[in-house]
Amino acid sequence: MAAKAAAEPSHWSDDVFREIKARDIRTVCTIPDGGLVNLLKKVEADKDMRLVTLSTEEEGMGVVVGQWAGGVRSMIAMQSSGVGNCINALGFPSAYRCPCLMLVTMRGQWGEFNPWQVSMGQAVRPALEAVGVRCFPVDQPDEIGEVFAAAADMAFNSSISAAVLVSQRIIGAKGFGQK
Repeated sequence: MAAKAAAEPSHWSDDVFREIKARDIRTVCTIPDGGLVNLLKKVEADKDMRLVTLSTEEEGMGVVVGQWAGGVRSMIAMQSSGVGNCINALGFPSAYRCPCLMLVTMRGQWGEFNPWQVSMGQAVRPALEAVGVRCFPVDQPDEIGEVFAAAADMAFNSSISAAVLVSQRIIGAKGFGQK
């Protein structure tokens, strides 16, 4: 009797992608990051979606405002170190009352090996909240779909900025020489 193949465990990005599709988010802007690879591959492979690679994270604010003005839902996916680049630019969606949904993979937390990631990793939530962004931290992989859905609904229904902060505990700690 042949052994039945074990089902491959789902990755947290499967839940996020499902919620992106359910909310008709058509454009994902990003500075690619190792923690986002699985999600970005799904977006890139979907013929109904557009993946926009940015040169700096703050460019994403202009994209989400322009897309919203044109009737398209979009979001930004980035690593926590990029949040520092966006603080001033977050005034743009706020001034135009456009939703700005961000998915932020965190560094500087759980087992961080890189000392220069720690400062920004610890500052992400207070910095975002200081400029009016609603933060939705998540540190359990089985909760990320629900948390992302709640943040997306709040952002798009209320025309506010919201950030889902995906804990390094979910992404995993890296070491020098790891991708």
